[in-house]
Amino acid sequence: MPTRLSNYFLRTLREDPAEAEVVGHKLLVRAGYIRRQAPGVFAWLPLGLRVKARIEAVIRQEMTNAGAHEVHFPALLPREPYELSGRWDEYGDNLFRLQDRKGSDMLLAPTHEEVFTLLVKDLYSSYKDLPLAIYQIQDKYRDEARPRAGLLRGREFTMKDAYTFDYTDAGLDVSYQKQRDAYERIFTRLGLEYVIVQADAGAMGGSRSEEFLHPTPVGEDTFVRSAGGYAANVEAFHTIAPEPVPFDSLPDAVVHDTPDTPTIQTLVDKANAEHPRADGREWTAADTLKNVVLALVGLDGSRELVIVGLPGDREVDPKRAEVAFGPAEVEAATEADFAKHPGLVKGYIGPWSTDGSVLGEESATGIRYLLDPRVSVGTEWITGANAEGKHVFGLVAGRDFEGDGTVEVANVREGDPAPDGSGPVELARGMEIGHVFQLGRKYAEVLGLKVLDENGKLVTVTMGSYGIGVTRILAIIAELNNDEKGLIWPPAVAPFDVHVIATGKDPAILEVAEGVVAGLEESGQDVLFDDRPKLSPGVKFADAELIGVPTIVIVGRDAVEGFAELWDRRSGERTKVAIADLADALKA
Repeated sequence: MPTRLSNYFLRTLREDPAEAEVVGHKLLVRAGYIRRQAPGVFAWLPLGLRVKARIEAVIRQEMTNAGAHEVHFPALLPREPYELSGRWDEYGDNLFRLQDRKGSDMLLAPTHEEVFTLLVKDLYSSYKDLPLAIYQIQDKYRDEARPRAGLLRGREFTMKDAYTFDYTDAGLDVSYQKQRDAYERIFTRLGLEYVIVQADAGAMGGSRSEEFLHPTPVGEDTFVRSAGGYAANVEAFHTIAPEPVPFDSLPDAVVHDTPDTPTIQTLVDKANAEHPRADGREWTAADTLKNVVLALVGLDGSRELVIVGLPGDREVDPKRAEVAFGPAEVEAATEADFAKHPGLVKGYIGPWSTDGSVLGEESATGIRYLLDPRVSVGTEWITGANAEGKHVFGLVAGRDFEGDGTVEVANVREGDPAPDGSGPVELARGMEIGHVFQLGRKYAEVLGLKVLDENGKLVTVTMGSYGIGVTRILAIIAELNNDEKGLIWPPAVAPFDVHVIATGKDPAILEVAEGVVAGLEESGQDVLFDDRPKLSPGVKFADAELIGVPTIVIVGRDAVEGFAELWDRRSGERTKVAIADLADALKA
């Protein structure tokens, strides 16, 4: 039976919704696919559910081809499994927590590693049961601080999450590759450009981690790539540290008065004006060592200060800092923090003091001091002398100061060398559409998932985790496929195969249109039929353009002569076609 617009649950809007930020979000609301319920929470209407189901069908087909079996877990889960893994606390404010009537702690699942692991533990006990791949398509819940761009970053969203179980690392490698290959097929079938980048595992844990990013200006992720094939999220980018250089012949460090130079630029200006370099080159920000004080807030509410020394021409990247110091939250040090540590002279902090002490020692501040990898042995710096209005020139790493370790928090820039030697990198924006992890034994260990191997010995199972953002993919496809009049869905995910419009007031036209629809349905087409009486052709055409079914058949004044008009929304072409040939024309 065709879907008739005369009784379909659909209302289109002519004006953009006030809260919508991006084009795809505006059109999904205007065309009647979704409706906002709360920030980051949306109701799905019939058209939206149809597109979502088609995306899920592609995913299910490729999961089956990869040997995975579908299951379905509840979104509402008990606290205990997540407490065992540590993620009840690690997720912090992002977790939706609640209690049942008996006072038991529950959560709305942000992801399901724990319960997948426990299910397999409950049912499997031998290596002969493995490898195993199981998946679900299920809603997830994360209390995003700033939900934005409609479905692109919501608090409720649909994910496909798959998990593989092996008893050897070699087995995990095989399972991981099968899932990775399936992802490539899925995104290719959905017509989505993607880049596979090295990524940080974050709260998921594990060893290998790769993201599938769709390059887009509205993307929330910054990634880097080189012409030689290297690609990584900025969080996973590793800086090439300079080789150590001899420093025996370098002159001693010298402290100079540098009043009114609390910023890098004022320091560089003062240095060039009053303390020029002997080699005639001008000082630049890259010659200075910037010392940034950060506060690390632990899951238990504890607060630790850490100082990061990095070249003065670099800034701290919040996302890289988040990864480097996770699961602690990273904040800039406050005035109260400085007040508790009078040894920190704001604007003049350095790893060396005029009394010869070193910052990491008790004789100075006792605060942990970490260095950017570029601050390698033998490099010379201008930096604060830990005294008001004073900087030290010619301070040599490895001779005059050392850090308590290195840390990767500095921003990545265009032209930085790729760590694999494949050339300079460029920066691009992308939106995560899939993520694959080799979890290893993290969850199996804490939850006790073991099987007997060939020798009858208990071994811990090794796992992989693989996620695809279903609703985010839908939003990205909408963002990519539209014009000024509305959506233009790719045929693979369009809510219907054909949109038939009956125009004119002559009952004979409607009768012919009914026959056209019946014939298309018989040939296997899924048809949306605009049979609404008393509406002008202009209104029907405007709705058709907004809804975005890519193939439209117009049954109008030529219908009684046996002709209809075939309208391709993708190209804009309209072609007169004999009604008897419509089915063949659509197949072509």
